[in-house]
Amino acid sequence: MYQAYRQDGADRQIRVQGSGSVKVKPDTAVIQLGVVTEGTNLTSVQNENASIVSRVKSRLMAAGVEEENIQTSDYSVYPQYDYVDGKQEFRGYQVSHMLTVTVEDIEQTGAVIDAAVQSGANRVTNIEFTVSQSYYYYQKALQIALGQALATAQTIANTMNVKLDRKPFRIVEEKGPDVPPVQPYAKTQALSESAVPIEPGLMEIEARVDVWFPFYP
Repeated sequence: MYQAYRQDGADRQIRVQGSGSVKVKPDTAVIQLGVVTEGTNLTSVQNENASIVSRVKSRLMAAGVEEENIQTSDYSVYPQYDYVDGKQEFRGYQVSHMLTVTVEDIEQTGAVIDAAVQSGANRVTNIEFTVSQSYYYYQKALQIALGQALATAQTIANTMNVKLDRKPFRIVEEKGPDVPPVQPYAKTQALSESAVPIEPGLMEIEARVDVWFPFYP
């Protein structure tokens, strides 16, 4: 998109848009996993859950995950009921303790999940991949976007046989670096003892700009 116009008392301007993107291999994984236990005695179910969670945390740290990268994201207790002949009958309690685990060595993601499962975790609800230095790659994408905008403006000026001032009058970013890209991997409700190998693929970091360039006859 481009616009060429002149406002009263202002120099003539060409407005152009530029976009740029950089493909990057993620280097960090954020895993949502946890332990769900059930039973008729709430205290027993909670104690069992706490014991398994403690074992999972210890195993994760042994696998190389820093303690500060293991955080509780949700803890819930639900009574469960069966319906027999139209009547509600109490069946027991379900206790769920979910953890957010940040893996800074993405190559260890599969091993970390394996370690959690082997120590008692029975839920993985989400895996996301991101880039720790996303701002750096955003700057690369921004350079491409600005270069594209300048090239478009120059092409317009050449075609219209006018002179372009390469110093922009105004630049507006449509997408800033404060929103780091995140790529979801999978959502499941339960895990077996054999975890699937994790393939993060590539992420695309994008930048978009609106740029106004002055031009002269």
